[in-house]
Amino acid sequence: MANLKLGKLPDRTPSKITITVSADLSQALQEYAALYRETYGESETVAELIPFMLAGFLEGDRAFAKARNQGLPAAGMSEKSRRLRGSGSD
Repeated sequence: MANLKLGKLPDRTPSKITITVSADLSQALQEYAALYRETYGESETVAELIPFMLAGFLEGDRAFAKARNQGLPAAGMSEKSRRLRGSGSD
């Protein structure tokens, strides 16, 4: 097997998530999109901006990065699943 410098690419399958936000947050997001358009001269919808906003938030959260590097909490597992997996019984 070849030893390529580029490793296997990660899963890039998008996931659709639907959320409900407050009227105040919706207004703030619309205002952010307007400021983005004014700043960069390109119009992006709120839906297009949110994934990048969330990624930036998560990348900037040091406590999250530390917990993630330590493998805690297990991503995608409920608290009950973590307890069951960790103790072997419950």
